[in-house]
Amino acid sequence: SARRVMAAGGRSWFRALALGVSFLKCLLIPAYYSTDFEVHRNWLAITHNLPLSQWYYEATSEWTLDYPPFFAWFEYALSHVAKYFDPKMLVIENLNYTSRATILFQRFSVIFTDILFIYAVRECCRCVNGKRAAKDILEKPTFILAVLLLWNFGLLIVDHIHFQYNGFLFGLMLLSVARLCQKRYLEGALLFAVLLHFKHIYMYVAPAYGIYLLRSYCFTANNADGSLKWRSFSLLHVTLLGLIVCLVSALSLGPFIVLGQLPQVLSRLFPFKRGLCHAYWAPNFWALYNAMDKALTVFGLKCNFLDPTKIPKASMTGGLVQEFQHTVLPSVTPLATLICTFISILPSVFCLWFKPQGPRGFLQCLVLCALSSFMFGWHVHEKAILLAILPLSLLSVQRAKDAGIYLILTTTGHFSLFPLLFTSPELPIKILLMLLFTVYSFSSLKSLFRRERPLLTWLETLYLVQLVPLEIFCEIIFPLTPWKQHFPFIPLLLTSVYCALGVTYAWLKLYVSVLTERISVRQKAE
Repeated sequence: SARRVMAAGGRSWFRALALGVSFLKCLLIPAYYSTDFEVHRNWLAITHNLPLSQWYYEATSEWTLDYPPFFAWFEYALSHVAKYFDPKMLVIENLNYTSRATILFQRFSVIFTDILFIYAVRECCRCVNGKRAAKDILEKPTFILAVLLLWNFGLLIVDHIHFQYNGFLFGLMLLSVARLCQKRYLEGALLFAVLLHFKHIYMYVAPAYGIYLLRSYCFTANNADGSLKWRSFSLLHVTLLGLIVCLVSALSLGPFIVLGQLPQVLSRLFPFKRGLCHAYWAPNFWALYNAMDKALTVFGLKCNFLDPTKIPKASMTGGLVQEFQHTVLPSVTPLATLICTFISILPSVFCLWFKPQGPRGFLQCLVLCALSSFMFGWHVHEKAILLAILPLSLLSVQRAKDAGIYLILTTTGHFSLFPLLFTSPELPIKILLMLLFTVYSFSSLKSLFRRERPLLTWLETLYLVQLVPLEIFCEIIFPLTPWKQHFPFIPLLLTSVYCALGVTYAWLKLYVSVLTERISVRQKAE
């Protein structure tokens, strides 16, 4: 009976957290929204009015359909509800159409589909082993994890202010992670295959899934020293996995293969014509590379090493433009970014194969794949940092070492999302929400690991504290200076470069911790 009371109590606090955050999402309905709002309205109209054969050809709006087919079907399903709100939003020619009913429908569709995310978080909380029997519910790893995921600052502003459907997609990903942790391998594989056909950015973490399923599911046994028992290979398991992948792909791409439109669909999904960096640089290696190029250009002109007539003017004053030509350093091609990404993912995948550590090893590899592709990918969006932050939350409540890395990555990663909300009414909202989330993550993880060494060194703390003066400079001081006219990109540049240092540091620190880890005897036996 005591256990039943505990379970009921557990359910009630989780329900309270989920309801609380859903209420907050409703309060954000009137907030600013980005062009993504029009993107999704346009996709509703395309899928609702046109036959399947024209979905990936329609180009009335510049925001053409560029997500995989399952997402197009998702929009098609939503459009049948949308017509009861306001049928005019489903007219393809109604570009930038926003009625009150349209805004309400779009916002509520995101809040409603987040139910999948809430369910996935609950399943993830069940996977966390609460070794420390905390008397206070607020100090339980499961409670802290639920808050870190449900109330995640980045997800809140990207989905419910800026506008996108990431919550529902991350729900699919976290649910597949939870299923793998519960050793329900086929369900996990099915969910991940479905997710890939909803949004192809998750291909970045596919190596972690592939290797983990091969190591833990296709090979059914290990030797005593933890190495692989080659004889334990199961043909049946490989066949089942292959069938799942083929069936999901056939459902998604089959109709387009029959229509002979696969090349057209792929050209929409992978537009390499876009520049190396997104219009505003994501805080990754290329942001540091671009900044270095700019610095060398300025230095070269001052010392007369460079001919000013040969330097494209836009590269110095336009700042963050889509097409970015490097002046001093060699320009980067899509192939170069692909090679860099592949090389940076390799060690984590090797670790997963040679040093199997069960679900934790899988999660570490997942985060490293996400971070490596964020660091070196082509045309990376700043929002992609969430792909690493959310799975890292699961690790952060289990070990002090991971908690420290989580705090650095989350604080810098979330801060780098600030320029997405550049309108003044959202300034207090983003600052307050960020402060609340950051203060909570620091204090809760600190109390969880208070018997162990401090989570951050003094240098790391100093780096994070500097984000405060940086924000004051970018939002308050800079607009009052004459530089605003000539160099409008400086706040973005500073934010990108400063956050890139933190993200790079967190990535390196996590890599070092994974590569230098010793496997305990108990883990070998597993």
